[in-house]
Amino acid sequence: MVVELESNQTQVQRIVQSKAFRTSEVHRNLLQYLAEKSLSGTADSLKEYTVGLDVFAKPASYDPRQESVVRMHVARLRQKLAEYYRTEGVQDAVIVDLPKGGFRVTFEQREIAPEPGVTLPEEAGAAKPRISSVGILGALLVLAVACALWFGIDLWRTKNARVDPGAGASESQELWGPILNSNRPLMICLSSSNDGTAGGAFLLGQFLAHRKDNVLLTRSDQLALPEVLMDNVVFLGPVSGNRQIEALPQGQPWVLEPNGIRNLSPRPGEPAFIPDQPAGSQGADETHALISHVPGLYGNGDILYLSGNQVASTLAAVRALTDPTLAKVLVSKLRSPDGSLPRFYQVVLRVRSMDSMPIEISYMFHRDLSPRSQAKP
Repeated sequence: MVVELESNQTQVQRIVQSKAFRTSEVHRNLLQYLAEKSLSGTADSLKEYTVGLDVFAKPASYDPRQESVVRMHVARLRQKLAEYYRTEGVQDAVIVDLPKGGFRVTFEQREIAPEPGVTLPEEAGAAKPRISSVGILGALLVLAVACALWFGIDLWRTKNARVDPGAGASESQELWGPILNSNRPLMICLSSSNDGTAGGAFLLGQFLAHRKDNVLLTRSDQLALPEVLMDNVVFLGPVSGNRQIEALPQGQPWVLEPNGIRNLSPRPGEPAFIPDQPAGSQGADETHALISHVPGLYGNGDILYLSGNQVASTLAAVRALTDPTLAKVLVSKLRSPDGSLPRFYQVVLRVRSMDSMPIEISYMFHRDLSPRSQAKP
């Protein structure tokens, strides 16, 4: 029993010293705290309020119903443990897990598979199975079909690559580069005041599936400022009514209002206000989407707002950054004469829609918010 306890404690220390946890002090402290309580047999009686006080130094007035910092970090800890065992801990003998529904950490001994060529004692006297000629022919047939399929796919890729090299994929990569190349986790935050953001989240999920690990999803009323400080955040939907997001430093010239987009500092040729228009004679609404890529809290990381007053305009903002054709157009507008893209920017899009679905998305204006542009008179 003592040996097992020491083994579990050693495994916890191995995890907190790993690369996956090296840059996250809060998750190191949380894991060590929960593991200590679990090994001592007191984890089952832990309450969210107690964890908030002991680990996150919350005041006695802390109300878990109003602040979700403990739930968010516990969920993140589960993901970090999974990430660790997919990478550095793939061969570790002890598996540390944090099952959902409580704060108790579990410890499980991993079954070590025998090395190739080593016969287990109980298998030593077992008769070797016969392989029939029919089985061999079947295996060869499957292999032949697989090879033909592979060559067909490769030929198709080669043919299409000659016709349309890239098809705008590189432009999408450029737009998302600062977020995709960052070591920070990515938080997708849905506006609690707009149920239509689920469609945008689905499109983002498709785009990010093979491009970014460690992507989380939450609603704005469950987002805490520590998450904004540690993560890159993509916010879908209108900001109005979300106190956590409204509390962040703003300062952007374009602002989404309930009936359109306000320009706080118009330049020559730019209107002071761009109103959303109800459906006209052709039955199509004309709304507007606002894309704002700004620095994160205290200048760390990135925050990307994909905003609109309607479902269609929020979807349009997502599509402008993920659809290869639209991304290519957007990059051509953002690219400076020296060939670079601004680090931070705002973009206004005109969106024509029917039945909450964008049918036409067109670029209107953009503003470079990077430090070099702000330094200009």
